[in-house]
Amino acid sequence: MGFMDKVMPRFVPSSEPMGPTQGLLTAMVTPFIADGSVNEDAAVAIGRHLLANGSHGLVIAGTTGESATLGDDEQISLVRLMAAELGEEGTIVAGAGSNDTRHAVHLTEQAVEAGAEAVLSVTPYYNKPNRRGLVRHFEAVAGAAGGRPVILYNIPGRTALNMPPDLLAELAQIDGVDAVKQANGAELQLVDGLDVLAGDDPLLARCLDMGGTGGICVSSHIAGSEMRRMYDEPEARAEIDASLQDVYRVLFCTANPIPVKTALGMLGHDVGGLRLPLVDADDDERALIREMLERHRLLHSHPPAPSQPVPTR
Repeated sequence: MGFMDKVMPRFVPSSEPMGPTQGLLTAMVTPFIADGSVNEDAAVAIGRHLLANGSHGLVIAGTTGESATLGDDEQISLVRLMAAELGEEGTIVAGAGSNDTRHAVHLTEQAVEAGAEAVLSVTPYYNKPNRRGLVRHFEAVAGAAGGRPVILYNIPGRTALNMPPDLLAELAQIDGVDAVKQANGAELQLVDGLDVLAGDDPLLARCLDMGGTGGICVSSHIAGSEMRRMYDEPEARAEIDASLQDVYRVLFCTANPIPVKTALGMLGHDVGGLRLPLVDADDDERALIREMLERHRLLHSHPPAPSQPVPTR
C-alpha cells in the first residue's frame, strides 16, 4: 500500500514562523527550456507548488539545482527572482559554495544582496584543505554573509573531505555559522552551537527524532506533504518514513537530479532536461521511476509530460 492509499489528514500550513535553518527545505531543481537557458517562469511555478505542498522553504542553486553547470550570473539571477516572487511565501536559501574561497565569498555576497535569507556553503572539494584552511575558509564566508546564517554542507561522498563533529563544533564558534546540512549518516548527531539539518532524505526521520531542526531534501518535490507531516506529527513519523523508503531509493537510482526531474516531468511539471554532463534517464530508469509513481498513486491525475533534451551550451 502506498502513502497515497492511506486516509491521512492533508497538509495544513503552519502559522508558526520558521527560521531559515529550520523545517522542511526542498533542494529545488532548476528548470531549463529547449535552448538550454533557465526557465524562469517554470522555476517560480515549481517553487510555488513546493511551498504549497509541504515545504517551509527552498534551496536555490544547490546540487539538485545543477549549480555546477550554472554560471554565476544565472545563479544569482535565479536567487533574486525566487526571493522577489516567493520570499513572502517561504524561506529562500541560496547555494553559494565553492572550493575557491574568493569565489565562495563573491557568491555569498551576491546571494545575500539578491535576497537570500541564508546561504548553503559546501566543504571545499577536490583541493581538500586541512582543518586550519577550513576554519579560515568559513570565517571568510561568514564575513561575506553579513549576518545572514551560513549553513555548512558536509557531504564527503561528493567532496572527498569529511568535517567530523569536533570540527563542526569548532566552526560553530564562528559568528554567523548557524547550521549544518549533514549528509554523512555515520556522524549524524547534535552539534553544540549548530542547528542540524538532514542532508540525505533517508536521514530525515532520524535527524528529527534526535532533535535536529529539519532537512534539506529532494524527495519533497513529489512527497512534500507527507514529509512535512514527519516534521509536524512526530507520532506518525516512523510510519510515514517507512512508507517513503522506496521513494528515496528510486529518486537516487542514478545521479541526482536525473530521477527527480524525470519524475516531475511525468507528473506534468515543466522542468525540461539537464545540462551535460548529466543526461536524461534511460528506459530502465524511467520504468523504475514510473513504477514508483504508480505504486504511490501519484500518476492517476497527472498526464506525463514529454521530455525535452537540453543542448550543450
